[in-house]
Amino acid sequence: MKYVVSMTFLRNGSAAENKAAQKELLELYSKWKPPAGTTFHQFVSRVDGGGTFAVVETDNPVEMIATTSKFNAFVDYQVYPVVEVADGVKAGQEALSFLGV
Repeated sequence: MKYVVSMTFLRNGSAAENKAAQKELLELYSKWKPPAGTTFHQFVSRVDGGGTFAVVETDNPVEMIATTSKFNAFVDYQVYPVVEVADGVKAGQEALSFLGV
């Protein structure tokens, strides 16, 4: 299953607290490796510095939790299961046929 993951950095403290959290997050991230059964097809940073996006594929959603739980003190996650556009179009066409349109 593919997922699009939106990550927004939490910045709820003072400037000094946010800088310390950013430093700690980067230190933790340098130790992290994706789980063996998870493929990151894209992992991109927002140009405003406020977060990242990833297109991730795994057959085991527990591997997603294994990653998000390590960083959820620093990041607000939105995780969206997705399908290829062609599959979404086919499902939409089948739905219209079902509805008699």
